[in-house]
Amino acid sequence: MKVLVLGATGGVGAHVLRVALSAGHEVTVLVRDPSALDVTDGVRVLTGDATSTADVELAVAGQDAVLTAIGSRQVRHPVEADVTAVLVPALEGAGVDRLVVCSAFGVGDSENEAGTLQKMFFHTVLGKVYAAKEVADAAVRASGLDWTLVYPTRLTDDPATGELAIGEHLPDGATMQVTRADVASFMLDQLGRDTWSRKTVIVTGAAD
Repeated sequence: MKVLVLGATGGVGAHVLRVALSAGHEVTVLVRDPSALDVTDGVRVLTGDATSTADVELAVAGQDAVLTAIGSRQVRHPVEADVTAVLVPALEGAGVDRLVVCSAFGVGDSENEAGTLQKMFFHTVLGKVYAAKEVADAAVRASGLDWTLVYPTRLTDDPATGELAIGEHLPDGATMQVTRADVASFMLDQLGRDTWSRKTVIVTGAAD
């Protein structure tokens, strides 16, 4: 499968890139700085801006699916809404239907699953980022694409466990953290499945 990975220099995106390559997919990435990539062997690397219509249209052309793990490195200047405003019409124009997005726990209806302190953190420290994610996710939901919105809980850099708790609601007894590697594997698994097609899924670590 021909797959475009956006956010490939980020925490989750770097894992998505590696997992996609390991699975034998033909992988394209669109990045500002190719030197920031963990791996380039076997990767079609396009240098550009994910908020640029021309760059994104070039990147999505001929793809079978897009996995995006783009996140804001600066909480004062979130990019998620700007990227999605370009990405969705580019996908629709190119006839690329499958889109898997790594969003965040606490966005959309998943906020109802969060505790009081978590909600305060989402609305204060991460207020602008979460507002941008809300706009981005709403645009994805409103599209005619075959989308899946993945809402991971607190991300860690621990090794993959292969054990996840998933659901439209926070699973009972689940942990409140999940490894980036496990999230990446879950995202890639969605390319061959329709279980979470046009749905939002909370992804977190399984209870011991």
